[in-house]
Amino acid sequence: MYYCETNVFDKLFINSMGISEIKSQLTLKTVLDYYGLKPDKHLRLNCSFHPDKTPSLQVYYKTHTAYCFSSNCSTHGKSLDVIDFILHKESCSKHEAIEKAKQLITGEATATPIENLTRSAILTKMFIYFKNAIHNSKPAKEYLEERHLDFEKLKVGYNSGQFHHAGRFAKPDGADKAQLSSVESKKQAMIQSCLKVGLLLDQGKKSRTGEPAYQPFGKNGVVFPLKNAAGKVVSLYFRSIIDNSKIKHFYLKNRQGLYPCYPKTNTTKLILTEAIIDAATLLQQKQITDQYEILSLFGTNGLTEEHTKAIKNLTDLEEVIFFFDGDQAGKAAAKKYAEQLTTQHSGLKTSTVATPENEDVNSLLDSHSSEILTELLEQREVFSFSNEESPRPSVDSRPTAVGCGPLDFLKSPNVLQQLNERIGQCGIVGERQSRLLLFLLTLSYQNKRPLHGIVQGSSGSGKTHIISRIADLMPQEDVLRFTRITESSLYNWGEYDLF
Repeated sequence: MYYCETNVFDKLFINSMGISEIKSQLTLKTVLDYYGLKPDKHLRLNCSFHPDKTPSLQVYYKTHTAYCFSSNCSTHGKSLDVIDFILHKESCSKHEAIEKAKQLITGEATATPIENLTRSAILTKMFIYFKNAIHNSKPAKEYLEERHLDFEKLKVGYNSGQFHHAGRFAKPDGADKAQLSSVESKKQAMIQSCLKVGLLLDQGKKSRTGEPAYQPFGKNGVVFPLKNAAGKVVSLYFRSIIDNSKIKHFYLKNRQGLYPCYPKTNTTKLILTEAIIDAATLLQQKQITDQYEILSLFGTNGLTEEHTKAIKNLTDLEEVIFFFDGDQAGKAAAKKYAEQLTTQHSGLKTSTVATPENEDVNSLLDSHSSEILTELLEQREVFSFSNEESPRPSVDSRPTAVGCGPLDFLKSPNVLQQLNERIGQCGIVGERQSRLLLFLLTLSYQNKRPLHGIVQGSSGSGKTHIISRIADLMPQEDVLRFTRITESSLYNWGEYDLF
């Protein structure tokens, strides 16, 4: 039995215990006994954290730790203490695992049958499972890398569609009838819970094994949690990573909650994005999250009643910024929702970011550095719904020359700064220093001794994009474009052929 008698003074002491004290008081054997896990004579177990038919979890009673030697396990490479074991076994947070450990010390811990869990508790457990699963999925990690999303920083998981299979409930070798019954009971309880929240769909037929066949919802999709006002996971969004998939976006039935969460009550500036992945992209930019709260809509028609209520409760809100896609649908939706929010909130300023044509927040990072996101935000335009039809710049970024001719422009104050702004207006957003330097280097081709430059950067950082756009600003009859040249090819040109 894991129960040990304690009095009220012991409980007061336990409630104030730190992590190191909990580890010294709680043995690994107590934890294993609580979960009905019994190591074999070699102190090995079928790992509870991944499909495991051959015992791969080694128990160390002397140090009260466990280690899984399987590379398929999300815990592989990490020694698990009693709190870590509870955290992964319960699929809970670190704080919840600590509280559970305290209950095990006092003997007050009781297991809550999964079928009796609330929707939020079920989805929280399943999301933690999905989050751990991403470590073992090469396709999921490659997809997130292509989308410039860091799964180590973001709350994101992956659904391979295997969570309900028998492998997760592998029967230990030499198990007696009671153990086998317990394993089967857990499996059926999990399936019923997933059916309840919509993570499994009953196909109404039998599988090859004779058991009921279920279709996993959101299979082969990266998973993002939607949270309610209390910060609890109440729904999930799945984005398919399969390129040939006709339908790429999946929300659980009875969708509720917001991503990434409800904005803080003291929010003054709120960015609304068109898609969840766009919001996730912005969440990785510290220079943005330090100044703005971020909230995702669910598409161009996805400003829900829950969104509007959450925004209405922000009493300190001064500005809502629409960072939508650069297509016509995105522009139209931003204007429609800006007018709606302005009507509902007296004195609220609404603005829009001029996302380049056919781009979105996430795709901008395919050809630019993250600096472009900050710069576009700074150049946002304020909506005006009086008699004006188009937004006006929030900051007048247009250069003001003394006259209207080229010489007048060159004689104007801060000519380089104004030139840089003009370059930006031609479509080369972000990379302020690089674009001006490259423009001046390229312009020197008019001199007898032109300057030369080499653009270096990692793959996908936008080298080709910025070079091509700068070349577009030059007289095209003077531009020669090469994909690649050999070291000796330039010797075949005449001395002045390139001038």
